[in-house]
Amino acid sequence: MSRTTLDTAALAHDLRLAVMRFSRRLRNQRVDTSVTLTHLAALSTLRQHGPMSPGELAAQERVQPPSMTRVVVALEGMGLVTRTPHPTDGRQVVIDLTPAAQGLLDEEARAREAWLSGRLQDLAPEERAVLREAAEIMEKLAGG
Repeated sequence: MSRTTLDTAALAHDLRLAVMRFSRRLRNQRVDTSVTLTHLAALSTLRQHGPMSPGELAAQERVQPPSMTRVVVALEGMGLVTRTPHPTDGRQVVIDLTPAAQGLLDEEARAREAWLSGRLQDLAPEERAVLREAAEIMEKLAGG
């Protein structure tokens, strides 16, 4: 194996571990722990893509429809989503966010960003500049 291949493999290993640890810490900055990360993911998808059927939501979240049905039932029970009849298919419903869900998502984002802002303040300006560049590179790696 070439030196470049070894260096790239070592970087991939170190970056994977760092991103996993960072992601775990960021996810733990929660406002309402009665809402699971699965619930938050479904709510975030609805916010990003708009109202959709449970089947469409399951496909977006890459889970089986029965699993998403359980999530939707739980979210509806918490007053975070509504079900309305599908405009063209009487057998379907459309799931949408309630104002309470919008507020929860806003609070969750604020809590995570406040935690992260505090951590960033502890870094030297040069380190923050490196992270700004790293964020752009990570977006590129993610295909964004």
